Amino acid sequence: MGNINFKEMRGGYALKQFVIDDLKRMQAMSLSQKIERTQYLIEEWYEAFNGNVAVSFSGGKDSTVLLNIARSIYPDIPAVFFDTGLEYPEIREHVKTFDNVEWIKPKKNFKQIILEYGYPCVSKEVSQKIYDFKRTKSEKLKDRYLNGVIDKNGKLNLRTRIPLKWRYLIDAPFDITHKCCYFMKKSLSHQYEKKNNVKMIVATTTEESALRTTSWILYGCNAFNSKKQQSRPMSFWTEQDILKYIKEYNISIAKVYGDIVIDENGQYKTTGVDRTGCMFCMYGVQYEESPNRFEKMKLTHPKQYEWCMRDVDKGGLGLDKVLSYMNIKH
Repeated sequence: MGNINFKEMRGGYALKQFVIDDLKRMQAMSLSQKIERTQYLIEEWYEAFNGNVAVSFSGGKDSTVLLNIARSIYPDIPAVFFDTGLEYPEIREHVKTFDNVEWIKPKKNFKQIILEYGYPCVSKEVSQKIYDFKRTKSEKLKDRYLNGVIDKNGKLNLRTRIPLKWRYLIDAPFDITHKCCYFMKKSLSHQYEKKNNVKMIVATTTEESALRTTSWILYGCNAFNSKKQQSRPMSFWTEQDILKYIKEYNISIAKVYGDIVIDENGQYKTTGVDRTGCMFCMYGVQYEESPNRFEKMKLTHPKQYEWCMRDVDKGGLGLDKVLSYMNIKH
């Protein structure tokens, strides 16, 4: 495990801030070491809050692994499933096979969010910048999104900009938003925590996004010091770790993933979809090789495909116009 001193950590965050090399060393650990570390983090979180914790269970393969590990330690630990209505049918059926899982529905459905705020495109970060840019009256903020900002050291920080390749979406004939995740999941999680006086354990990994990597560097796995206290005990796991765990421990996952096999390069992969999440979310689809998630959906879930592509004024979600405008195969 390199030079990482876990004795200097509490809940996976160091007394001093992490650096990216710490994460790389943790990602390089063996699967057995990662399982042991994840168990420790769950136990620490559980004990810190006197057992008033719950697992956020999406029904996806990552959270299935998390729930499996958590219940190997605490068999009665509760789980909560946020029923967005955007899940693959197979995911919903998978969730139904687990006991002690509370289902919670959002107040707004995805179509209402589309009509009120817009579509989730590219990434949460890019969507938020475009959403804010189009609505702000502040010329200073607009300049920040277009040209960057001078930091305290007098250097130009370009990370605040809307990336040049996505600037054309500012003039798109449809609205773009980052708010769907908040209304469909985050707000529900906050309400559930407050109502039940619990702290959540989630299966997010740093491999999934730059934002999650930044959060890990700031707060570690068990984010005791974050405004939003949350345990992310699998932050340092990779996709290969998750697939290997499922294969080696013979864990049942949703049928939409297909089988887990080893390819010609010795890498684990699924024969079905790679990731599930929200079925109609467009985040990251621009980076997928063909067939992408929507091309696959057309073949495997034709009813859902037809509905999500159909124009809003004809009862659908209108994704066809969005994907066509972005020149994404579907």
